[in-house]
This record gives sequence, C-alpha cells and structure tokens, in this order.
Amino acid sequence: MLKYKYMDWIFVAIFAYFINAGVYVADKFMLSKRFHSSIAYAFYVGIWSVLNFVFLVFAPYVPSPTWLLIDLSAGALFLLTIVFWYKALHQSEATRVVPIVGALTPIFTLIFAVVFLGETLDPKSLVAFVILIAGGTLISIKQTKVYFWQKISNRVRELLGEIHAKYLPTRRLFINSLISAMFFAAYNVLIKYIYMHEPFMGSFVWSRLGTFLAVLAMLLIPSWRVAIMEHQKTGVKKQSSLTFFLGVRFLAAMAFIMINWAISLGNVAMVQVMQGTQYLFLILIVLAMSRFVPQIYNEELGRGVVLQKLGGVALVSYGLYILIS
Repeated sequence: MLKYKYMDWIFVAIFAYFINAGVYVADKFMLSKRFHSSIAYAFYVGIWSVLNFVFLVFAPYVPSPTWLLIDLSAGALFLLTIVFWYKALHQSEATRVVPIVGALTPIFTLIFAVVFLGETLDPKSLVAFVILIAGGTLISIKQTKVYFWQKISNRVRELLGEIHAKYLPTRRLFINSLISAMFFAAYNVLIKYIYMHEPFMGSFVWSRLGTFLAVLAMLLIPSWRVAIMEHQKTGVKKQSSLTFFLGVRFLAAMAFIMINWAISLGNVAMVQVMQGTQYLFLILIVLAMSRFVPQIYNEELGRGVVLQKLGGVALVSYGLYILIS
C-alpha cells in the first residue's frame, strides 16, 4: 500500500511537468510577442493568485499569526522567484533556460532539504537522483560542433570578468537562471516545511495570498510600476490574447497545485529532480511546433543536437525506472 502511495505522487508530478512544458513554451511566446517585459508578465501572472481563495470554501482553514506570516512569506518568495525566472526565459530559448534552471534547482533543493529539513535519500534514490541530473544536463547541451569548447571557455572568462559586450546577455542569463534556481529551491523547502505542519489545501491558499500581496507591492517600485502600466494596454488588450493568457494560467495553476501536492507527500528533492521528464515533453513540443507552426514558435534543433537530447532522455527514463521499480 505504501509503495502505491509513493508511486502516486511520482505519476502526478510527471503529469504536472508535462503540463508545465506546454506552459513554458506559451510563456516564452507571450514574453516574446505580447509583453516584452518580465516584470509586467510576473505581475499579471501573480495577480490571479487571489482566485485560489475559492478553495477555502471546500477546505476552511485559518492559520495562527505565526503560521500566517510563514505562509505569506512563502508566497512572496515564489513571486520573487518567477520574476527572475521570466527574466531568464525572456533572454533565451525555452529549451535552453528550462534545463539550466531545472538542473540546478534539484541540487540546491537537496542541499537545503538536508540542512533545514533533515531529509535524506536512500542509496537507490540517490543513484536515480544522479542519473536524472545527468540526463537533464545532457538534454540541455545544444552545441555539438567543434567550437563548443571554445564557447565554454568564453563563458568561463565571462564569469571571471574578462567579458566582451557581446557576451553580456549570456552572463545575465546565467545569473538570472542561478538566482531563479536558488529561489525555487528555497521556496520548495519552505513550502515542504509548511506542509509538514499545516493542512495542504489551507496552507497552499494562504501562501497564494502572500503572492498576491507581493504583486501589489510591485507597484510601489516606480520603474516596475511604469513597466506594468505600459503593458496594461499592449499586453493583454486583445480578447484573443486575454483568452490565451487565462487558459495558460489555468493550466499553470493546475500543474502548480499538483507539484505542491507531490511535494507535500514525497521527498522534495526527488520531486524537483523529476523535472527531467519535463525536458522530454518540452523538446517534443518544440520540435512539433517548429515543424508544423514555425510562424508561432520556431527553434533550431539540428540532428546532432536531437541525438544528444535523446541520450539525455534515455538517462532520464532509466532514472525514473530505478526510482519506481
């Protein structure tokens, strides 16, 4: 019985990552074609968090003042996380950003979970964890030409400060991805701690209130307020754009709730490392869209790159097999 319960959250997490893969492609499209501002997009994404209060009708819960503060802090931390996430996603292709953040987040999550929650991985789970990380990293590699190592050298020099102007976007991408991964990990561990002490649905809703309040606080920053107001008319003005945006946000909310449910039941680091399945879904979606609707979304993926990613997919599949066997 315990084994099947353990497997339940694994399959729920995989399905949530499937939804997220489509959401990330849609987010990239919206950032590129509609918003052009990660701040404005984070604002409009976060503002809908208040609608989660409807769930209190089905699961009434009022936390103590101390736990309310912790819940609100988790929600505010999540908003800060997606600000950096959308900055990174705005700067590069989805198939590049998602694996970078996805590879770093489980590592930071495992470290934070061990330090603050006392969680550990048994030998089998640890092997699966390493294989899933390796598979996700291999999927993230996009260059297969001879000058790949030269580009690696350039990026190392960039991080050390010997940087030409043309490499600045890469440096910003790395920094935003790194910060996003660290904040994602911190949020995951904090929300896991909350679920260990409070009811799942009730604490989830109150943490969403923290996101909503943090969204309102964004208006207090002049430059952010200007960016948000500038996109108030251009970002979601058309009915078709608004419908598409709301549809994407509904799917994102579903995936978010499922991942949080999986975190509440399972090992938080393992839930995060299972993002390797998300890379597979992401690649398939991008390949399909680039082939059939390139006018909407087009990303160059050569044959060698695809073979590399398939190798990563094989590792991810093997890691999942170890995990659930």
